[in-house]
Amino acid sequence: MASSSPTVWRRAIRGAVGDALAFWFPVACAGCGALDVDICEGCLAALVPRVVRRRLRADVEVFSALEFDGVAARVIRAMKSDGRTGLARALGPALAAALAAAPADATVTTVPASRAADRLRGYRPVDLLVRSAGARAVPLLRMRRRSADQRGLTRSARQANVAGLFVARTPPAGPVVVVDDVLTTGATLGDAVSALRAAGARDIVAVALAHTPRRSGSSRESEVIDT
Repeated sequence: MASSSPTVWRRAIRGAVGDALAFWFPVACAGCGALDVDICEGCLAALVPRVVRRRLRADVEVFSALEFDGVAARVIRAMKSDGRTGLARALGPALAAALAAAPADATVTTVPASRAADRLRGYRPVDLLVRSAGARAVPLLRMRRRSADQRGLTRSARQANVAGLFVARTPPAGPVVVVDDVLTTGATLGDAVSALRAAGARDIVAVALAHTPRRSGSSRESEVIDT
């Protein structure tokens, strides 16, 4: 009898390891915890985009597709922090809807994380989301220094933390879309826009996959442009 090829053996071993891991560490829905599925149909339905337009600053609009709360927040956190990169496929259509509000001929770039964060994860969540949305990102921005974790900081502290954080190389002619995963106060995206402006970009649109819920009494104006 002919011996099996190395490829067949490797596939068999991978299959056995996958079965063992599935037994001891069953997959659970990132949105609700239901077993044996990355994301269930009910939670997938909660990721239907509802694109909102806000004013990031006087000369730049920002479009976002999901509210960073409930199912959407849990799925985004699992994709970013738990290494569940496959969830980008479920989130991609929402980001694509937000990107559709920007000029079709725009150069797409992303807000970078620190090199340490990239090494720790082994992937870049925002770049992964952009690819899942069917777009291609051009690396125009880089961090010029380290910053503190933004979580828990006040609006003014966030702005101070990221002021002058980014530097950009000269972008191609035409509009530029800068993409981040979650819009909170807008401080990070705002500094990215400033860096792109300094590098020569003129027509800039900001896009985020999700935005944090508006707090009571917030003065930020928003407009739903797609449902």
